Amino acid sequence: MSHKIALNFEDGVTRFIDANLGETVADAAYRQGINIPLDCRDGACGACKCFAEAGQYDLGEEYVEDALSEEEAQQGYVLTCQMRAESDCVVRVPAASDVCKTQQASYEAAISAVRQLSDSTIALSIKGEALSKLAFLPGQYVNLQVPGSEQSRAYSFSTLQKDGEVSFLIRNVPGGLMSSFLTGRALAGDSMTLAGPLGSFYLREIKRPLLLLAGGTGLAPFTAMLEKIAEQGSAHPLHLIYGVTNDFDLVEMDKLEALAARIANFTYSACVASPDSSYPLKGYVTQHIAPKHLNDGDVDVYLCGPPPMVEAVSSYIREQGVQPANFYYEKFAASA
Repeated sequence: MSHKIALNFEDGVTRFIDANLGETVADAAYRQGINIPLDCRDGACGACKCFAEAGQYDLGEEYVEDALSEEEAQQGYVLTCQMRAESDCVVRVPAASDVCKTQQASYEAAISAVRQLSDSTIALSIKGEALSKLAFLPGQYVNLQVPGSEQSRAYSFSTLQKDGEVSFLIRNVPGGLMSSFLTGRALAGDSMTLAGPLGSFYLREIKRPLLLLAGGTGLAPFTAMLEKIAEQGSAHPLHLIYGVTNDFDLVEMDKLEALAARIANFTYSACVASPDSSYPLKGYVTQHIAPKHLNDGDVDVYLCGPPPMVEAVSSYIREQGVQPANFYYEKFAASA
């Protein structure tokens, strides 16, 4: 029996390892070629101190107070030379991936489908045997190389990996390198290279209500997160507010409806900013955040959208005098 451990490095690279029953996380990492900072191996120096963001584990009993205090242990800090996983875990490593002698993984796959969901949004699916080994945390992204060029673009997964296939929501940018390829030349079977996973925007263990805020194609990481939640369930309420500029920008509404049917505590709403919209809910996302969604601060807020939206939401929450338990966000901007 083994457990999967996601090691998140401070430069955004994530690598997954398998830890055998009773094996320390540090030993499992070294066995798989990843050198987590380590010195004594006896729980005495604190050199391997990391932060466990999710999962069940045994801290061990051999470490000393100077290496890991009781307060730090209660907060979630661990010594990887002593930590033994009892479930899948997520561990934040306070070092860059290259320092630990690892790097982001690269995968080869082929286009399985390209769909124009609207004038502004393209759905891209890629599939390959190599992707069956791809692991990522829902919400993370990869760098997709644009075929015929040396350039890459960053896109969040919009689905979980299934049978070696993953999908993305891509904004159709006029003149954009990836957009031009997908709308003009892409064919099923065309090869694509992706590198990752990357990013610190991902679904954490659900310990309280969630407020999910998506702007445009910033919906992508949330549909992946919600697929994961549909698999594992949640005892806490979840609410998504999805905002776009124009009516035709609204996509994947049928997917949200299907997820709402699968997740008992999940609700969602969508709004359109354009004053010419015929959609029932108009305005910006901030206009549709109700006090109950902020739950007097006992809420984890996840936000993915363009920089102006991130700033507007941050300002709005401050103005309400509410301090969320956690506020995770990812800004994105289109590349020409």
